[in-house]
Amino acid sequence: MNMRIGQTGVSLIEVLVSLLIMGIGLLGAAALQLNALKFTDSSALTSQASFIAYDMMDRIRANPDGNYALANLDAAPTSNINDTRAQDLADFAANAKAIGGVSAGSSIAVNNRVVTITLQWSDARATNAASVSGVQSNGDGLQTFTLTSRVAIDKGIK
Repeated sequence: MNMRIGQTGVSLIEVLVSLLIMGIGLLGAAALQLNALKFTDSSALTSQASFIAYDMMDRIRANPDGNYALANLDAAPTSNINDTRAQDLADFAANAKAIGGVSAGSSIAVNNRVVTITLQWSDARATNAASVSGVQSNGDGLQTFTLTSRVAIDKGIK
């Protein structure tokens, strides 16, 4: 009589347990990839808002005597290459609407040579994202980027 003591193969339960562990790992990896895509897109919008705000601030610094106050994007003048201020504000409005879409709520406030540029856009995917420097979320997916700077008075070259 020849009896074997020990196992020579894999039981069905061991295979099922290993498949379960591997499945949970793959689901975790898929969730990680989806979050990475979500936050990458959100950070790209934040970068674009930053570029738009700094571009507008540079334009204001290049023409410090112009009145660049803009209550909302609907108040922006039409594009006019013969009027620097109008062209700058039209470009700002077009760029802000490009990232913000219909929910864009951007503005420019000027108070005693202090310029505050605010850009708003809808980013519902980033509602629960970690706080980013300069960007605030009000809980419904509306993101706000604010840039404030003092602009020097143009003394002119004499």
